Amino acid sequence: MRLLLAIFLPFVAFFTIGRPIAGIMCLILQITLIGWLPAAIWAVYALGQYQTDKKIEKALTGTKS
Repeated sequence: MRLLLAIFLPFVAFFTIGRPIAGIMCLILQITLIGWLPAAIWAVYALGQYQTDKKIEKALTGTKS
């Protein structure tokens, strides 16, 4: 679900992963039609980093959920 948000509404994806400042910057970039594509790429990249961070945190704490 977050991946679809990152593609179609990139700025919202940043708010869902807890990065509101990046979300505002992404919204400013997304306002221009040319800036929408870089904003979507940035959001997908940030989402991948967020998921990787969560996996590392989960491995370090030893939880299985």
